[in-house]
Amino acid sequence: MQTISSPQNVLATCPACGLLCDDVAVSWQSADAKPAVTLKSGKPCAKAIAFFSSPLKTTSPMIAGKPVSLADALGRVAELTAAAQSPLIAGLSTDLAGFRAAYPFAQKIKAEMMHMNVQSSLRNTKVLQSTGWQTTTLTEVKNRADMIVLIGTDVVSHNPRFFERAVWVDDAMFTDPSARKIVYLGGDDLDVAPGLSPVGVQPTVMPCATKYLPEVTAALRALLQGKTLKVDAVAGVAVSALDQLVEQLKQAKYAVLVWVAKDLDFPHAELTIQNITESVAILNQHSRAMGLALGGSDGDTTVNYAHTWLDGLTLGEHTLDTHDLVIWVNSFSPDKPAPIVNKPVIVFGHPDTVFNTAPDVFIPIATPGLDAAGTLFRVDSSVVLPLKKVRETALPTLAEVMQQLEAKLA
Repeated sequence: MQTISSPQNVLATCPACGLLCDDVAVSWQSADAKPAVTLKSGKPCAKAIAFFSSPLKTTSPMIAGKPVSLADALGRVAELTAAAQSPLIAGLSTDLAGFRAAYPFAQKIKAEMMHMNVQSSLRNTKVLQSTGWQTTTLTEVKNRADMIVLIGTDVVSHNPRFFERAVWVDDAMFTDPSARKIVYLGGDDLDVAPGLSPVGVQPTVMPCATKYLPEVTAALRALLQGKTLKVDAVAGVAVSALDQLVEQLKQAKYAVLVWVAKDLDFPHAELTIQNITESVAILNQHSRAMGLALGGSDGDTTVNYAHTWLDGLTLGEHTLDTHDLVIWVNSFSPDKPAPIVNKPVIVFGHPDTVFNTAPDVFIPIATPGLDAAGTLFRVDSSVVLPLKKVRETALPTLAEVMQQLEAKLA
């Protein structure tokens, strides 16, 4: 097991979720000890602690599960890519520099590209492409929002510090944070405790199963348009309660409708997101409202933006069976190994990754924000934050590996 070379203290940015909290203090008492992970304010964050406490279990490249030199591993990768007719670079859990290096490599070997979160990302992308949307930022939520409606999500399961960083704050500029009205509309197994205001006001909870959100959001949109529903309830949600929600939204000075695409996991979920964004557009005819898509993980926001800049198109979804070589890139999440397929698999991955089946080639790479510096877009797309290197390792970055591979294929 490899450890840091000397004790150190770092104020770091955490890439464990899309919020990219930049107030995480990481410190070591000794080179062999686990780091202490604390926040400048607020409660401990389990995702941050798990990320910065990740051990280094594997530092040697492997071919078919046997340790080899990096040169030998790269040589085998070059052989496999040269023989492939239809390669796929998938996973793509990396930062901006990593993707900017992976993209020209994909062009050189004529590979398709697909992020591991493509299914949830496309739910948002389809709406943005077809009708557009009006969305806000975490800073605007912090400074202006007086009503927040969380639709089909509690957010904290994905972004644990959302309420601490953007809702129950002490330094909002244009509103009283403690007076904010919080509404949970639908969702499964929600943790609504963070919606309790600092002065003890309970959030409004309007329960319905996630699978019924298409009907409920369509009803909300219709009521906002002034239409009459000739039923008493929609999927168990009383129309009178929806009427009350509509009036509160219209009276709000700055309402924010929040969703997490990963939580909307049902057929044609993009239509539900469209109901939400069109509700925002209707509200903006006479008042002020915005949407906010949260979640974000594994560098998906950054990778999707970078691909659009470089390619002009968004990342799409591909079927693994149609490709004769899978290259799996995963620098952030050791619990997401490459898919098991009946074809050669190359993995550029987190050093702590455990495989049920050893890939043809495994090259452990540095994790941005832990083993190497890097850059990521925050989930609200408005801020780019630098990631610091917080421990010393000999692991190469994805960009360094890709550059060496390109040289071998030249």
